Amino acid sequence: MKINEWTPDDRPREKLIKHGASTLTDTELLAIILRSGTREKSVFEISTEILSEYNLSQLGRLSVEELTQKYKGIGETKAVTLFAAIELGRRRSRYEVMKQDNFSSSKAVYTFFRPYLGDLKHEEFWVAYLNRANNLISTKQISKGGISETAVDIRIILKEAITKLASSVILCHNHPSGNIRPSINDDAFTRNFHSASKIMNIDLLDHIIIGEQSYFSYADEGKL
Repeated sequence: MKINEWTPDDRPREKLIKHGASTLTDTELLAIILRSGTREKSVFEISTEILSEYNLSQLGRLSVEELTQKYKGIGETKAVTLFAAIELGRRRSRYEVMKQDNFSSSKAVYTFFRPYLGDLKHEEFWVAYLNRANNLISTKQISKGGISETAVDIRIILKEAITKLASSVILCHNHPSGNIRPSINDDAFTRNFHSASKIMNIDLLDHIIIGEQSYFSYADEGKL
């Protein structure tokens, strides 16, 4: 049955207007974004098919090309609209953290960087630059690499910190494999950076490794 044949109270758009977005299932929300189906399948059936194979986190890791090639009825326009909605959700998460007074916990840092890094299929290395009150000055992507590593230059991080008059930094990178335990190289880099930052009187508050649904904090584990 096509959605326009449903009773008004069961249609996703009308349901959202009447009861609010939080009352809708993931499938209903996706159906609203995609808007229409094909002659063979309704938009609700297509949405159900997609979410039976990918959860919302996994969906964010797909590309426009992957989505359009895999599902009939998903053209470039629909795919772009979907990924725009996903990106808005990521940015909202970052905004909520930025409203906080400071990055005083590893959880706050993870919540901020998770939308940047949690869904990636490759490694990226980011740095948060903070003032003396641990308020965020800015963030910067330092490097982008392959599926297992990315090259990072300590000098670039410290130069940026000096330019921004940052008092401290938090290092952050992801492990696309999902294994959040630090590698030997991660440990060596953290030690080397810690030593270098001390010379410049810049505090290393934490180094966080992000997985899809969890994280590792050097500070929490007493490894700084």
